[in-house]
Amino acid sequence: MSLSALAAGLLAAFVGFASSFAVVVAGLRGVGATQAEAASGLMALSLSMGLCAIYLSLRLKQPISVAWSTPGAALLASSGAIEGGFAAAVGAFILTALAIIVAGLWKPLGRAVAAIPAPLANAMLAGVLLSLCLAPVQAVRQLPALALAIIVTWAVVAKVNRLYAVPAAVLVTIVLIAWTTDLSTTTFGSLWPEPVFVMPQLTLSAVVGIALPLFIVTMASQNIPGIAVLKVNGYDPAPGPLFTTTGIFSLIAAPFGGHAVNLAAITAALCAGSDAHPDPRRRYWAAVVAGLAYVVFGLLAGAATAFISASPPILIEAVAGLALLGAFGSALMGAMQDMRDREAAVICFLVTASGVNLFGISGAFWGLVAGGAIHALGRWRVR
Repeated sequence: MSLSALAAGLLAAFVGFASSFAVVVAGLRGVGATQAEAASGLMALSLSMGLCAIYLSLRLKQPISVAWSTPGAALLASSGAIEGGFAAAVGAFILTALAIIVAGLWKPLGRAVAAIPAPLANAMLAGVLLSLCLAPVQAVRQLPALALAIIVTWAVVAKVNRLYAVPAAVLVTIVLIAWTTDLSTTTFGSLWPEPVFVMPQLTLSAVVGIALPLFIVTMASQNIPGIAVLKVNGYDPAPGPLFTTTGIFSLIAAPFGGHAVNLAAITAALCAGSDAHPDPRRRYWAAVVAGLAYVVFGLLAGAATAFISASPPILIEAVAGLALLGAFGSALMGAMQDMRDREAAVICFLVTASGVNLFGISGAFWGLVAGGAIHALGRWRVR
């Protein structure tokens, strides 16, 4: 252990939690979770990703950072209520976890996910994120003074250090909400929120509309980039066991409301980079510290969820939108980069962003179907 590893790990955990916990709560509430179920899900995710990071980092002596699936949470927020309620969503979470486990154990499935055209995967993600990324603009229309204060804070801090921009906006949001909202009737609960077991149900709409897109965005937007970040920093772990382990921890969290945990991408750079320690062999302690901090944050899940539930929804959505702007921009650029696939990517993006819901199945699936059809037609014409 070293002071630099301690600082890097604490910073990674704070940035990871503060930047996106509002997205996670919004996603769980969006698919029908009650306040208690959302708090349970947030706690389950925090504990799972913390313990998973500690286990993998100590076992491999490499800085394996783990996070919840932020794009997956955004997908849930855009999906809306589904047939079967939150129990059906939990059933989809379990299937997603099982699919991640199989992807790690069975190489053909992992290759099949990697074979999904990158423009389509990026276009689907961009379409999922669009509605949340519009929230800051909508917040300015509804609550101009409060929203502008949050956005200005984010923009000014980003000029100094982009890593701190969203956490600073979160802190300002908390202060503004506490100042302008009557929280006297809000029950914040204990530091250890009650775990709520949800009996899962399987419905076709949840399997196709949530499980499949959640699996794709988690693998394509989190697990695969997470491996890339490790390789850039000189580490070369076998991807399969990492995917399988995160899938097992996702499976443990799912019955308690957690949608998915996976390899971290952005915060992984903090733990795997030279700032964590000059010696690459000692940087794994930063990921261990981050994991311990996530476990502590999990104990505050009840209070965090209660605070969000008592707050004006548009402000929470605005902060979530600011947190996802970078991911949205990267996804949009990745979708439009290849001229040959641009038309298919645009179709996928538009159908996904439209929020169309056919047969109880969310737009993310139909966007992938529509874009995939145009992509296949284009390749067929070329041949």
